[in-house]
Amino acid sequence: MPHHFLVKDIAFQAGLSTATVDRVLNERPGVRRQTEQRVKAAIAELEKQQAGAEAASRKLSIDIVMETPERFSDAVRAAFEAEVATLLPTVFRCRFHFAEVMRPAELVQLIDRIRLRGTHGIVLKAPDVPDVIAAVRRADEAKIPVVTLVTDLPNSPRAAYAGADNRAAGETAAYLIGSQMGERPGHVLVTLSSGRFRGEEEREIGFRRIIRERYPSVGITEISEGHGTDAATGTLAAEALAANRAIDAVYSIGGGNRAVLAAFEASGRPLRVFVAHDLDADNRSLLASGKINFVLHHDLRTDARSAFRAILDRSSKAQRNGHGPLSAVEIITPFNMPSGG
Repeated sequence: MPHHFLVKDIAFQAGLSTATVDRVLNERPGVRRQTEQRVKAAIAELEKQQAGAEAASRKLSIDIVMETPERFSDAVRAAFEAEVATLLPTVFRCRFHFAEVMRPAELVQLIDRIRLRGTHGIVLKAPDVPDVIAAVRRADEAKIPVVTLVTDLPNSPRAAYAGADNRAAGETAAYLIGSQMGERPGHVLVTLSSGRFRGEEEREIGFRRIIRERYPSVGITEISEGHGTDAATGTLAAEALAANRAIDAVYSIGGGNRAVLAAFEASGRPLRVFVAHDLDADNRSLLASGKINFVLHHDLRTDARSAFRAILDRSSKAQRNGHGPLSAVEIITPFNMPSGG
């Protein structure tokens, strides 16, 4: 009767003496069949308990891959590291792979390298392009769950999406800007880091829809491919301001807000309202000083929790459900800004 438990543990589980258990395990004569069955049942129960304990104290290594400005990756790192402590006894080890700008080929190479090396899951913020979707499919076929973070890849076999309702966020921005504009016509500079990110595209779609339906006197100029970096975004903003003297508001989807503000200041242009995304260190400072008016924020720790749970579900063979609850979008002003980094 093969086993790896101490005789005294089996005896305790079976409610028998150690001598009786020893006779059963060594197949000595004179043991009743009922007693033998009790010992077998005790061993089976101990195996089940051990498996449960091992599952409850799992150690999972995951990889978080993002193309994003450093100010946002810093906020994501802090959120994931804070949330890890709430998941004990399961231990997550997070390996972070961040770059402000990454070509799709480099991103695909990184995902494939992680797949071949091995991981319990990938959390991914990446552009919605065919090569990336193919890399996600290869990871899924290798039984590695991929959770998309803040921007989705709905046409990929990703395990879940963790983030906010981006279209609703864009609609909220339109409402804030349109309400501030009032009856006087205005023109909004909409900044995207890149048109390759579905999340940003959905924000823009929601924004344009509400402006078109409710605030037809408000015009829109879009800039893109600054990748959220100050240098590139500032150059694009300055060019847009030089080309259109009517621009007097900003909806910043992709970041680079200090550079956008500097472009307005350099042009001597008045700024009626500025709506941004994410309560990172830059936006906290700009909001507190009155340089921007509203920040649309969602709790990155909620996103981290959703990502961890999706990976746990897949590692436990639970059925894929697409995504957990979407993170709520909050309107942050200087007067309700939460404390913390």
